[in-house]
Amino acid sequence: MVAMGAGTAAAHIGNNFTTYLVGGLMDRFGFNAAQMGVFSMAETLTYALAMLIIAPRAADLSPRGLAVLASALVIAAQAVSVGMSTFAPLVLGRMAAGLGFGLLNGAVNLAAARLPHPARAISAGIAGQTLLFAGINLGLPIVGARYGVVGMFWALAALSAALGLGTLALPGSRETRGITPAPRLPFPWQGWPLLLAMALFATGSLSIWPFMERAAHAIGLSAVEFGRYQSLATLASAAGNTVLVAVVARLPRRWPLLLALLACGLACAGLTTVTLGWAFALALILFNASWFIAYPLLLGLAYSQDASGRLALMTTGVWLLAQSLGALGAGVMATALGSYQIIGPLGLVGCLMALAVAWPLARRADRRSAMAG
Repeated sequence: MVAMGAGTAAAHIGNNFTTYLVGGLMDRFGFNAAQMGVFSMAETLTYALAMLIIAPRAADLSPRGLAVLASALVIAAQAVSVGMSTFAPLVLGRMAAGLGFGLLNGAVNLAAARLPHPARAISAGIAGQTLLFAGINLGLPIVGARYGVVGMFWALAALSAALGLGTLALPGSRETRGITPAPRLPFPWQGWPLLLAMALFATGSLSIWPFMERAAHAIGLSAVEFGRYQSLATLASAAGNTVLVAVVARLPRRWPLLLALLACGLACAGLTTVTLGWAFALALILFNASWFIAYPLLLGLAYSQDASGRLALMTTGVWLLAQSLGALGAGVMATALGSYQIIGPLGLVGCLMALAVAWPLARRADRRSAMAG
């Protein structure tokens, strides 16, 4: 589980901390929101492509080997970005980092697929990750205030190096702890609606994410204050995932999924419409806690339909592809309207649409579990 936590954290450095880089680059070099939407999209798009490329080869890949290769790529990309001050090279650096993050996430999903309870393993990894990220959310803005965006790039490179060492304990072969590798099966037809549900969820909930620090800045919160609130939010998500680890194997899937998607949608709407710091903090805490419950539950549906991990890899790839396009759209809208306000309510709509698609899948999976038990 330590290796799963290290791998999950290493894979999600970009998702969690690129928002600070966005704010630092806008402040230092004067980039606008549309440009930073492209910057964020470059990372998540290559992240998604990496996941989708390795999905058909899932049964033959080594999680440990993928993680080592990916860690080296991310470290190099973060370090090289230190010397960049123009837009195009920074985008290329994000593309390289995104490729590494995608390979790391692929390694984690493959390792989870070879355990008896994949959703529990993913939740445990996320719980460990969020405890670490709570401290980083306090420290990284301070690094940025003292050393600027250059210091943040160096800090993230060092973090990737440390977490990369932790992934050396991931399995290095197809078999792990006596679990027989799943046979190659045709792609399950239920996979397509699940991919649609993940696309709607990710587009709705994560379009605002690269600009979260800017949304806080718009109501008068500094990056350091935002970091404090985000630290509390990550602790809340760790608590939520700890509870999920304990009960996920005994609960029906549909009711936790319903609550998580509804809560996440409401939090999205609040993040860009509230004007008070304490209200933003509450929305941010609710967002983090609910998102990191909905995500492993959706992945759990993927594992229940395809035990090889192939569908889970594709589901994660679709999440990142949808997020990358959503970030671009959010940046363009924010630049055109001069505000991030509309993006949050659109996130609520996306979460409700995702729930409408995923609910029948969760109910069907619950029936299968009841019959098997």
